[in-house]
Amino acid sequence: MGQTHLIVGAGNMGGALLSSWLKSSLINPKNVAILDPSPGVEAVYAIERGAKHLGSVEDIPKNINTVLLSIKPQLFPEIRRQLVDVLNDDTLILSIMAGVSLKALDATFRKTDVVRAMPNMPAAIGQGITAYVANATMDKTVIKRAEALLAASGKVIRVDTDDQINAVTAVSGSGPAYLFHLCETLANAGKAVGLSPETAAKLARETIIGASALMADSDKSPTDLREAVTSPGGTTQAALDVLMDNEGQEQLMRKAVKAAFERARELSN
Repeated sequence: MGQTHLIVGAGNMGGALLSSWLKSSLINPKNVAILDPSPGVEAVYAIERGAKHLGSVEDIPKNINTVLLSIKPQLFPEIRRQLVDVLNDDTLILSIMAGVSLKALDATFRKTDVVRAMPNMPAAIGQGITAYVANATMDKTVIKRAEALLAASGKVIRVDTDDQINAVTAVSGSGPAYLFHLCETLANAGKAVGLSPETAAKLARETIIGASALMADSDKSPTDLREAVTSPGGTTQAALDVLMDNEGQEQLMRKAVKAAFERARELSN
């Protein structure tokens, strides 16, 4: 049968989705073609196991029925017309390019089904969450096929509009970086009150890992869990009084997410 799935851009996120497909046995590496001059670690792993590394668009096999577009959005204009010329009309396009709207994708790939999705970094270990948007008229069997590919890397939700994908980008797409930054700042705060850098870093890291695992294992809301660990008048309450004041963490997070959302909108335009 040859290569049926094409990865255009196999860096961090493209490689993460590719890895999830292979680990779940959803796709055989021999059915994958990779178009990337500098493929990432996961793509190299796939190539070593039979995936075909393409030198140019002209080398794209004729049997491709699914394309994952995961290149940087600024590279899309120079490759889109070339792709249109070589792809079959029944090809499914999955785009995870930040800022490239469904409208723009549909305008390019007029004869093919297009899904715009936004995964996040934990997809690399099958713990991601991906939101996607597709035309309301798309056939349900094609939607199921797209969802199966996206679900290999974690949970999947459907949203209604491009602008909601921009909001998803600001919340879950960029969200892991917010959590990693929290870990950094918690470790730095630990050093400031007398812990060694190594001890502070380990405490911060394991606290976030453990709290995340607890939240995943619990049917309680984050609010309920926060209240459960907060004794009135205790040490946690003293800290939360600072984090939850009018200029505290919630307001800062609102500003951060809004900044990411507005930037995603700018890229879309």
